[in-house]
Amino acid sequence: MSKEISKFLSLILRHEPAKFGVELDSGGWTPIDVLIARVKVAGHPNFDRTMLDEVVATNNKKRFTISDDGLRIRAAQGHSVEVDLGLAPTKPPAVLYHGTAIANIGSIRDKGLLPGKRQHVHLSFDQYTAINVGARYGKPIVLSVNAARMFEDGIQFFRTENGVWLTGRVPVEYLGFDQEREAS
Repeated sequence: MSKEISKFLSLILRHEPAKFGVELDSGGWTPIDVLIARVKVAGHPNFDRTMLDEVVATNNKKRFTISDDGLRIRAAQGHSVEVDLGLAPTKPPAVLYHGTAIANIGSIRDKGLLPGKRQHVHLSFDQYTAINVGARYGKPIVLSVNAARMFEDGIQFFRTENGVWLTGRVPVEYLGFDQEREAS
């Protein structure tokens, strides 16, 4: 149940809040009591604050953040709706990683990494995480990203509370196709 609810909360808080009668403020926050009421109406009548707290605490990707006062919640990243997470530009590590499916490599070689329907391209600090991300879309492959050079060239990076690195796009010249490898 926890995984099902986590996915449902992601849908509401990242992609389709209006469809469920939820309003996000400019930072992506919504009142927890409103969210709980909307989740109940949407087919989860037993959903309550205890269940919400369990989902937030046990989500291995730490996809959700509860405000310091405990009254609001938002998705940590991955929004396809416009929000400003209020993240300060941050110097990234020298190399970051992107996991994707082998089927996407041709397009990436042509266009680089684009955010698609999301606001940002998501990058990982380590190859293991990138492999897991890529596996969600098919046979995974990991690309390296020369984040140090991107940063030196004036491209901004942001780091979310759960450790995901975000940037607007990754042009082809910063991608390590020579290090391209299939994940085992």
